Amino acid sequence: MAEAPFHSFIDADTHITEPADVWTSRVPAKWKDLVPQVKWDEEAREECWYIQGNRIMGVGNTALAGWPEPFPEHPPTYEQSHPGSYDASARIRYMDEIGCRAQVLYPNVGGFGNQFFLRLKDRALMLACVEAYNDFQLDWISPDPARFIPIMATPFWDVEATVAEVERSAARGHKGILFTASPQDFRQPYLSDPHWDPLWSVAQEAGLPISFHIGSGGDLDGFSPGRVAADGTQATYARTSCNLFLNNGMQLADLLLSGVLPRFPELKFVSVESGIGWIPFLLEAADYSFDAAGVRRQRPEFEWMPSDYFRRQVYSCYWFETAPDAGMIEKLGLEHILFETDFPHPTCLWGNVQETIESGLGSQPEPVRRRILNDNAAELYRLDA
Repeated sequence: MAEAPFHSFIDADTHITEPADVWTSRVPAKWKDLVPQVKWDEEAREECWYIQGNRIMGVGNTALAGWPEPFPEHPPTYEQSHPGSYDASARIRYMDEIGCRAQVLYPNVGGFGNQFFLRLKDRALMLACVEAYNDFQLDWISPDPARFIPIMATPFWDVEATVAEVERSAARGHKGILFTASPQDFRQPYLSDPHWDPLWSVAQEAGLPISFHIGSGGDLDGFSPGRVAADGTQATYARTSCNLFLNNGMQLADLLLSGVLPRFPELKFVSVESGIGWIPFLLEAADYSFDAAGVRRQRPEFEWMPSDYFRRQVYSCYWFETAPDAGMIEKLGLEHILFETDFPHPTCLWGNVQETIESGLGSQPEPVRRRILNDNAAELYRLDA
């Protein structure tokens, strides 16, 4: 029997399980008791993140790779978590094992859209935490910076501070911008509002893509007591995961009809950890509704259909799906599909990375596989050969 092919790839979405001293070691002494920090929870018998006395989550909630029990069970300590979740050198060893050339890095504690920093209330403290996280990322990748693609956090509640942080972090080596896909959920203007034009402008000028990560908006029903009582924890988790994908669909529709893409034609966006199977329907629905509503009569900046702007400026990521057949690739655009593993999260690919790549792309010609697995991400993030 022929040996299965081994595919090298760039991983478009992974997460750092932040070490305990990310903020306490980087903010001024006057704030050390106010920033996110790790304490032992005697009742739960685990190490947990706290913000100003309020428990956020166990440190192992974001490090399920290799853990034998299904979520919500998780490692109770860093020591019992996969070392690659929090240690860059161990992460590189794991990447070598699975054929991963480089990984894009996203946070946990600050939220997938930086929204959890709002709990700190004090704007100066909130900004200090964003800056500390961005500085930490560059420290964390120091064992081999070429193997990682750091994505900066943003203080999105202050557009001027956001622009300043983009300029600061871009100069220091960050290669993308994490932003909430639903600013209106946090009493901020909608994506279409000119309020955000300074951000779009500085990102376009710097050549940095903006990431809309799944779960970057406001809270869903999620793990409400009523849901858990009715469905059980595991079914509630599965339903919440599906709802998050659909929520990304609403956010993508916001972007496609916001006017941002025609006004900033060089600006790129990435729909992260969202999957791709639902996108062809959304694009078809957006085009149909766009024509039926006669949008161009009111919005002359739209020279093209929404799906055309998607194929020019928006990237999407998949991991567990076997969806990238020829029809799917044509509808999304070959140059705009990325592959991810979501390591080390509960739904990450684990022990089956190469098999999953082969099941989805094995029938595709080698140039197609190379573009989805490597070239698209390398070009988007301007990686050195």
